[in-house]
Amino acid sequence: MSKVHVIHENDAWMEPLRRELAALGTPHEEWFLDRGLLDLRRPPPEGIFYNRMSASSHTRGHTYAPEYAAAVIEMLERHGRTVVNGRRALQLELSKVAQYEALAAHGIPTPATIAVIGPENIPDAAERLGYPLILKHNRAGKGLGVRLVPDEAGLRDALAALEEGTDPHAHPRDGIWLVQRYIRAPEPFIIRAEFVGGRFLYAVRVDTSEGFELCPADQCRIEADAACPVAAAPAEKFRVIEGFDHPLLPRMEAFLRDNGIGVGAIEFVTDAEGRSFAYDVNTNTNYNPEAERRAGVSGMGAIARHLTALLRREAAPRRAA
Repeated sequence: MSKVHVIHENDAWMEPLRRELAALGTPHEEWFLDRGLLDLRRPPPEGIFYNRMSASSHTRGHTYAPEYAAAVIEMLERHGRTVVNGRRALQLELSKVAQYEALAAHGIPTPATIAVIGPENIPDAAERLGYPLILKHNRAGKGLGVRLVPDEAGLRDALAALEEGTDPHAHPRDGIWLVQRYIRAPEPFIIRAEFVGGRFLYAVRVDTSEGFELCPADQCRIEADAACPVAAAPAEKFRVIEGFDHPLLPRMEAFLRDNGIGVGAIEFVTDAEGRSFAYDVNTNTNYNPEAERRAGVSGMGAIARHLTALLRREAAPRRAA
């Protein structure tokens, strides 16, 4: 029987989606990709495949899970299977450089950024951009490596901490650092726009007033390892905005469509001049349950309905035959 197949490596992220799929009576199966065999001689099963692989998999001991997922997706797409968040979406999940270039191609502003190979080159990039700036990983997840650097002394402190070598995740997984201009918001919040089926679903205002020492992108609580940091942070920090609209939303939808992202979120911050800058694309998006409960919406419910509709659409020609 044709099913929805969910590709992932984090069991905690799956529980809300399991409930929603079960409530719809949608047959589904999970593909937990960490280690195993991929027999390229055999075609994959029929069905709809939903990729929820994360850039932060290595922090849970699943070091090569994204590479495994990429191999699986190559096979699925070669056999013509429908993959929600396929090859290109995974590429964007694993590289902010790829995100920024793709966003720019759709006229979506991003903060001025310099990619750096080798931490010894960070001071040169900082001198070119000027302070304050943000230091972050190209491939990270969970806000790993994000640090606000106010001045040259702050950069010396940041580099000295790297040299200590006490943090196993202090260096980017792919070796690429990003030195980025800090975008100061006039009010302490950022916006996270959620999309399902490539269409805008709702926006969340994320309160950053507790004075975290990083950029607005790092409102996520890094220490909350059991689940997505967005879902794990205190619910009062998140508020679904009723009737939200923004001039960039049509461009964001076009960006998602052209890059094969069926489910995702785009985070952006607006400066004092009213200019908005996107700084992160999440293709394995999660949702804050308390904020959704207060607003009467369900992101996972929308995903389950989208996957179910795709499955029924795929099954219709076979029933007719």
